[in-house]
Amino acid sequence: MYHYQKSLSYKIFIIFNYFILALSALLCILPLIHILAVSFSGSAAATANIVGLWPVDFTLDAYKKTIGNENFVRALLNSLLRVVLGTSISMACMLCAAYSLSKSDHAFKGRKIYMWFFVFTMLFHGGLVPTYMVVTKLGLTDTIWALVLPSAISSFNLILLVNFFRTSVPKSLEEAAIIDGANHFTIFWRIYLPISVPAIATISLFTMVFHWNSWFDGMIYMSNVKHYPLSTFLQTIIVQQDFSKMSVDAETLKNLSERTVKSAQIFIAALPMLIVYPFVQKFFVKGIVLGAEKE
Repeated sequence: MYHYQKSLSYKIFIIFNYFILALSALLCILPLIHILAVSFSGSAAATANIVGLWPVDFTLDAYKKTIGNENFVRALLNSLLRVVLGTSISMACMLCAAYSLSKSDHAFKGRKIYMWFFVFTMLFHGGLVPTYMVVTKLGLTDTIWALVLPSAISSFNLILLVNFFRTSVPKSLEEAAIIDGANHFTIFWRIYLPISVPAIATISLFTMVFHWNSWFDGMIYMSNVKHYPLSTFLQTIIVQQDFSKMSVDAETLKNLSERTVKSAQIFIAALPMLIVYPFVQKFFVKGIVLGAEKE
């Protein structure tokens, strides 16, 4: 039996790739470990900037004050609600649209017109001021709907789903279902969705990350801090240095150190995505090639 002998250059190439991937992983992980170490460190060590990858003068005070901060907890719940509502609405809309647009021109008259309508929105945007005026006139400001409805449809993600449906769902299955008397809803629910789990998981992850990290829309659509999502709340604390929204007195902040409180909040904000990703990672690896093939 012939055994393929790997050349020296190929082995060097593989080793180099592993080295680059390991280095990239460290560059992503080490800052997070440092943030975690600072959040568990004492005020003096954090202020003196002597904390590396291990806590100095271990303490949980920063987390106690963060979790006990009413505004922070409310912002966290707002973000969780936004992610659940935003992802559900976006995926429901995009999956239904992708199913229709994945049909042939013969089955769906005018498909190309609708397709170009979505492509046009990728190239030209209405602008911040017109979008704000629409949201305001609809009475959505200071409500969760101002955060989830304007971004309900991502044209890029929609096109990825369309291409996945057109290239990965066997037409023979759909034809067999039609012969058996299945309607479009049955075909969509029983054939397209089960086959498209990797695509759905990947696009859902993209959508969740978008909603979780988005802060600018919360800044312009929310006038009351009680309605801020977590990313907007952290932006006011960390970037604008506005500690009035923390509901923590100046003496407590002095004893805790701003760095430890900020680090604790940053880590708590990153934790949900770190928890979710391992569950969808196996689908993400397959779904990352969405739209790579064309019919």
